[in-house]
Amino acid sequence: METQIKKARRATSNRERPKPVKLTEAAAVRIGEIMAQAPGKYQGVRVGVTNGGCAGMSYTMDYASEAKPFEEVMEDKGVKVFIDPKAILFLIGTELDFVQEKLGARFVFNNPNQTSACGCGESVQITPAES
Repeated sequence: METQIKKARRATSNRERPKPVKLTEAAAVRIGEIMAQAPGKYQGVRVGVTNGGCAGMSYTMDYASEAKPFEEVMEDKGVKVFIDPKAILFLIGTELDFVQEKLGARFVFNNPNQTSACGCGESVQITPAES
């Protein structure tokens, strides 16, 4: 009996954990371009959320030179993504995309936990994912 349990644990520990945030091909390419032109040596991008704006929260995105304590670090399509530990429950299931439109280009967080956004699109309301 004990041997079967050990085998089952080993089989599940070899399975890759689902990524909390996924990148589209367009986002991965654009982040790669930005990182190549960055003024410093960075390992990847840090994403998170901050309180503020008319809807209550805003997404954040910045260069990351190293992991901070308790950060979730993942890699998707060759891009290393560092996720702020305070934001992880708000970002689970999010797809980060890069869109080009007639008048500009921007990163878009397609987040299933987002319940609303303000009219200008700069802030959002997010409900944490259930753990």
